[in-house]
Amino acid sequence: MALYVKPSAYGGIMFCFRNMRKTNKPRRITDNLIFRKYKCGLTREETAKLCFKTVRTVTEWDKGRPIPPECKRLMRLYSGRALDPLNVEWHGWRIKRNELITPNGWTLNPDRIIAGNALLEINSDDDRKNKSILLRAARSIQKIRYK
Repeated sequence: MALYVKPSAYGGIMFCFRNMRKTNKPRRITDNLIFRKYKCGLTREETAKLCFKTVRTVTEWDKGRPIPPECKRLMRLYSGRALDPLNVEWHGWRIKRNELITPNGWTLNPDRIIAGNALLEINSDDDRKNKSILLRAARSIQKIRYK
């Protein structure tokens, strides 16, 4: 006889709707599961492939076994949450979906990066003046702290 078990919102207790009896198999949501699934947006299979581990090992992490620090760092890098581990110069930079976000909060897409680089490559006299004005403005904006 097959039973249909559906999780309910009553303190982790699940009910068997066919016989209307309680089953004591609550799902535990651990910090590791929240980190992997919701913060990094990775499935078990993706995490296993990324960290060179088995799916069973990732399942154990989800149940509460500690994730090795190198795997956590790799998951953060892959999901684009932080670029700090790459180099000191990348401190505060991050990637969100298809945009690079500066420590100031500016979002840069590929078109803006290419346009900025093209302006730097042209390097005419007028552009040098504009570049110096832009750099002064950017540095002054960078000194402003958001509250």
